[in-house]
Amino acid sequence: QVQLAESGGGLVQAGGSLRLSCVSSGRAIGYIGMGWFRQAPGKEREFVAYAAWIQGRTYYSDSVKGRFTISRDDARSTVYLQMNSLKPEDTAVYYCASLRRGTYSDTSSYDYWGQGTQVTVSS
Repeated sequence: QVQLAESGGGLVQAGGSLRLSCVSSGRAIGYIGMGWFRQAPGKEREFVAYAAWIQGRTYYSDSVKGRFTISRDDARSTVYLQMNSLKPEDTAVYYCASLRRGTYSDTSSYDYWGQGTQVTVSS
C-alpha cells in the first residue's frame, strides 16, 4: 500500500509562485510514475503534470506548460510541482497520484491519491 501526502498550497497573488510537495510512503513496487491533478469547484478533476520514473520524462497539460515544472527527489521520496506565473484560473485543489499502468493523463489509471492541497490565486 502507498500513502501520499501533499503540502505547500496556499493563497497567492496572480503572477506569484508556489511549490507543492508530495511525499510517498509505503511499498511502491511496480509503480511507473507520479502525476499531479487539480479540481476546481464544479469541475472535473484534470491532468496537470506527470513524471515517469524511467528516463525521467515529464509531460504537462497545455494550460500549464511553460509555467509549471514537475520534479522528483528520490532520497526524500518526494515529487514536487513548481508553479510559476500563477493565474486565477489555476485555483483548485491539487492532488498527487501514483501510476501503475495506463494513460498518464487519465484519472482512472491511478490507484493511490493524496488528500489534496488547496491553491488559491487572487487577481
